[in-house]
Amino acid sequence: MWNTSAPSQGPVVLLVEDDPDLREMTGQMLEIRGFHVLAANDAVSAITTCRVFDSNIDVLLTDLGLPGVSGGELARSASALRPQMEIVYISGIPQDIAIKKGIIKAGAPFIAKPFTTDVLAGTLRSVLARHSSNAAAP
Repeated sequence: MWNTSAPSQGPVVLLVEDDPDLREMTGQMLEIRGFHVLAANDAVSAITTCRVFDSNIDVLLTDLGLPGVSGGELARSASALRPQMEIVYISGIPQDIAIKKGIIKAGAPFIAKPFTTDVLAGTLRSVLARHSSNAAAP
């Protein structure tokens, strides 16, 4: 994991990716764009982070193809612990296949691999902006 202390600025993203190189690169992409990154290599580590991190986690950014547990299953478990946390999926699996197999729901925020820094940051900011406007609504 990168920094597990409370963030000084920027939205907090829990990045879950089993490929160490991709996890490192994605974490760096996010940090450059002002996000505070917590990283986990599997669902168990991600759930532990959800339980012990003493500050808000704004977004769970998870790969769908994790060892043992799918990213969709992880998202359901993590949402039970942190219901206000947004979920964004990343995967090399086409989105329509993931929906058809019941891994994710239709309309869930999804980023196809490979992705650019702009697509990644833009999707996260869009999800966070939508969450903020929903939270502010009476």
